Amino acid sequence: MSPSEHDIYQEHVLEHYEDPYHRGSLADATHSDEGNNPLCGDVIQIDLKLSEDGRIEQAWFDGEGCKISQASASMLTEAIEGKSLDEVKAFSAEEMLKLFGPRLTPNRQKCCLLSWRVLQSAVHSPVRDIDDDEDSNGPPRFGGPSLSEES
Repeated sequence: MSPSEHDIYQEHVLEHYEDPYHRGSLADATHSDEGNNPLCGDVIQIDLKLSEDGRIEQAWFDGEGCKISQASASMLTEAIEGKSLDEVKAFSAEEMLKLFGPRLTPNRQKCCLLSWRVLQSAVHSPVRDIDDDEDSNGPPRFGGPSLSEES
């Protein structure tokens, strides 16, 4: 890679770090998950809003950590909007590293791939709506007699 290509890649990473795409939480997310890299402390949460036909309408991320983990999460959320669930599930770690751009050492690849790992689990993690609970207006019912009925 020529020095000018390297500079362009570095600039692209810094742009996503300093002015991230859809950073924050998504109030009406349909799917969400969070993960971390225990070796360095990076944390990423990804919130998704899926359309009825299974496309990513919106993708948001939040978290804290190094420039690589945060910039890659921004790049990923931007890249997956409009994609189908099947396309997102088929998106590989190798494709994520290509999307990021600069070559990374194996340890830094883990920073880049954190958001990808969280995305892959988020598509399988629907947000549970409290209104969906059965009989959410009272204590849980177990079908047997209550203690007061047993005497």
